[in-house]
Amino acid sequence: MARPVVGIICNHYLLHDQYPVHAGGTMNSDAIAEVSGCMPLMIPTNPDYVSVAELLATCDGFLFTGGRPNVHPEEYGEPPTEAHGDFDRARDAIALPLVRACVKRGQPFLGICRGFQEVNVAMGGSLYPEIRDLPGRMNHRMPPDGTLEEKFEHRHKVSFTENGVFHKLMGARDVMTNTLHGQGIKTSGTRVIVDGVAPDGTPEAIYIEGAPGFTLSVQWHPEYAAADDPVSRPLFAAFGDAARAWSNGQGLRAAQVA
Repeated sequence: MARPVVGIICNHYLLHDQYPVHAGGTMNSDAIAEVSGCMPLMIPTNPDYVSVAELLATCDGFLFTGGRPNVHPEEYGEPPTEAHGDFDRARDAIALPLVRACVKRGQPFLGICRGFQEVNVAMGGSLYPEIRDLPGRMNHRMPPDGTLEEKFEHRHKVSFTENGVFHKLMGARDVMTNTLHGQGIKTSGTRVIVDGVAPDGTPEAIYIEGAPGFTLSVQWHPEYAAADDPVSRPLFAAFGDAARAWSNGQGLRAAQVA
């Protein structure tokens, strides 16, 4: 039996500071193939190459990945500043309408880091440009030095809503996660439910209320060592179940994942 196809939203880079590429981390493909049990398909996120309609017809689900460029603040009605960092307007042009289309259709997606932020913005929410500059907030950014293992090590707790979607999925109210982001949710979008927070109150886990499909998204990076991590594995496994249900012509609500 053919595996469900999960479109992995890629980022634009200059390879060796010269050669333009669309790319995604192999740990994303590892998590989708090994834990979700789906076929990863890299998506060049540029409306010159693909359309939202084509993607919806080709893929059973989508992984909105992390990435260095941020969602452009014009997408939530604010002017860009130096604090907002780099942008990828071509990805914005694909990812934001794709999120909205998936929510409406019930087509499953999993959002990670920038993808988590894209989901919030797509639903009308806004972002802080730099979490660590806010009073009482910790530095959520990736450590600048060290090995890959050190950069992705667990650094803070995430607490889920009692008996909420993530609590039921994880089987625990509190879990430990990595943290590698600079921006974060300022105002929640329409129907965006914050279901998990860091100790400093930063939103870390969301889903879309009343959506007919899987819409779970997280601010941390569960793709790292997903097969061996007790928090990552159930998240990717549930997403894979939702993609299989879609592939078989069935929907799977967020509340049904636990």
